[in-house]
Amino acid sequence: MLTSSEILTLINNHIGELPYERKPYALYEPIKYVLSIGGKRIRPTLMLLAYNMYKDNPQDILSPACGLETYHNYTLLHDDLMDNASVRRGQPTVHEKWDANTAILSGDTMLVMAYEHFLKCGHPRLKEVLDIFTETALEIGEGQQYDMDFEKRLDVTEGEYIEMIRLKTSVLLACALKIGALLADASADDADRLYQFGEKIGLAFQLQDDYLDVYGDPKVFGKSIGGDILCNKKTFMLINAMNRSHGDMREELMGWLECQDYKAEEKVAAVTQIYNQLGIDKLAEEKIEYYFTEGLRHLNEVTVPEERKMQLRDFTAQMMKRKV
Repeated sequence: MLTSSEILTLINNHIGELPYERKPYALYEPIKYVLSIGGKRIRPTLMLLAYNMYKDNPQDILSPACGLETYHNYTLLHDDLMDNASVRRGQPTVHEKWDANTAILSGDTMLVMAYEHFLKCGHPRLKEVLDIFTETALEIGEGQQYDMDFEKRLDVTEGEYIEMIRLKTSVLLACALKIGALLADASADDADRLYQFGEKIGLAFQLQDDYLDVYGDPKVFGKSIGGDILCNKKTFMLINAMNRSHGDMREELMGWLECQDYKAEEKVAAVTQIYNQLGIDKLAEEKIEYYFTEGLRHLNEVTVPEERKMQLRDFTAQMMKRKV
């Protein structure tokens, strides 16, 4: 079996060797650019790790794995435009380097290219794979819309938020694992177990991201903490604080959300203190642990020898920055 590092090398080499022979150059150069500036390649790595649990030739499914990574980057291209983000992975975003119209058109082309990569696979279960991928793509759009809707609401519940991040983030991890299993001719039950594993780990991963934005070490987290607080992003943390605070604490929290003129460090410190008083940090830690444990429970039920699961377990530990 290959390690996750060896699989990542396979993926990066494959993406780096993709031909861009079609014209016009102005349409395809941004696609080549966005796929070349790196990223963790979590989704294609999960696909190949799931496949490698059953078969020893993961290089045979590099094309659909690349399709999934191309699709993921298409969503980032459009997300960056919608969020007016200027930087992605330390580099200018496509709409900053070129313009908004280029980001839209090149992104749309990436979606079509993703399907093209899948179709090159030619596997007998390709119809089933494409059905899963298409359903996942629809769900991700639904999750993005919920996320946008939540920006205008002050009454978002924890359950609504969990469903939003399931759609926006988790289902693509789950899709990657299930497709890898199906292409390796795993049983339907195992494919479903791996889907459930990916879905629960994805929830834990996103909730941990929410938590680390408030309580993480900037040197480890890779970015300054408090960004979500400064932009009033509806995270697990803020939603629970809004729904659990009362009286003066509620008034103070709402004051910070409505305030337009403030010092960043003061707002972060004040909102974090409210979280601490309400026990939001412990609440988040418990929820992360719940979904992480649930995910591992589904992985434990996959019917391959334990040694065949170890690379996937190790990669999951790297994702979550913890031991398994």
